[in-house]
Amino acid sequence: MFNAVGFFTVANQSGLLRDAALIGIAATGMTLVIIAGEIDVSTGPAVALSSVIVAVAMTQWGLPALLAIVITLVVGAGWGALAGVLRARFLVPSFIATLGLWSVLRGLGQFGTDALPVPLPLDDPVMPFLTGTVFGVPTPAVVMILAFLVFAFVARKTAFGRSVFAIGGNAAAARLAGIKVARVRIVLFAIMGMLGALSGVLLAARLGSGNAGAANGLEFDVIAAVVIGGTAMSGGRGSLIGTFLGVIFITLIGNGLVLLGVDSFLQSVVRGVIIVLAVLLNVTLSRKRGSIEES
Repeated sequence: MFNAVGFFTVANQSGLLRDAALIGIAATGMTLVIIAGEIDVSTGPAVALSSVIVAVAMTQWGLPALLAIVITLVVGAGWGALAGVLRARFLVPSFIATLGLWSVLRGLGQFGTDALPVPLPLDDPVMPFLTGTVFGVPTPAVVMILAFLVFAFVARKTAFGRSVFAIGGNAAAARLAGIKVARVRIVLFAIMGMLGALSGVLLAARLGSGNAGAANGLEFDVIAAVVIGGTAMSGGRGSLIGTFLGVIFITLIGNGLVLLGVDSFLQSVVRGVIIVLAVLLNVTLSRKRGSIEES
């Protein structure tokens, strides 16, 4: 992979960081969701629809970029909170709730745009900044690093973060300890929705348009990065540092396969195998750790 022609070029490294940011920002929220013992499979359509919303807000509604971005983030948090309510208040399994959301968001995006891209205004100064660099580092990568730092602090140094770990470890015990489990779950999914929307904004800036068909299968890369990073699918254990390394690994694999000229269909096969192996390793390590603790 590292011997592939063009791997070490500046253009490829910049593209790597931009690809990593798209996965990494969403993976930040996914880490917290999985630590809490939940899952969100709606990431791809959420990112795609968010790119459409920000583009429509700017192009068709004539809103300034910053206001359009804020609206997009709020809407993303809203549909995330909806999934959280289904899980927390109506006890719908998070996989089922977000699978339904996956279909709704993908359908809304394609229906609202006739599956056509929505171009961004050419005279807007904000979106070009989001595709630029900060001290030589692509802006999306800077946003990703900031997101990791903020939520790593939240996870380890705040009462909310400790509640997330407690719920993932044993939700019933957490409830008896006075933790408002339902509220934490709703907030978690709202955060996930907001971060997915942020990825969508950055994707729109990169493409120059909103595209309801974009980010297809992104949820698999996001979940794979989190699991490869060591977060237990059963909940209660994980770290954002591990997720960051998982994001880099997944991005390198994807980039390497492209540079080596591997068929796009086979790339999906490789990704699927990686996810299965990562989950198997994760489950095996969790069982061993549980056996050690019991003994």
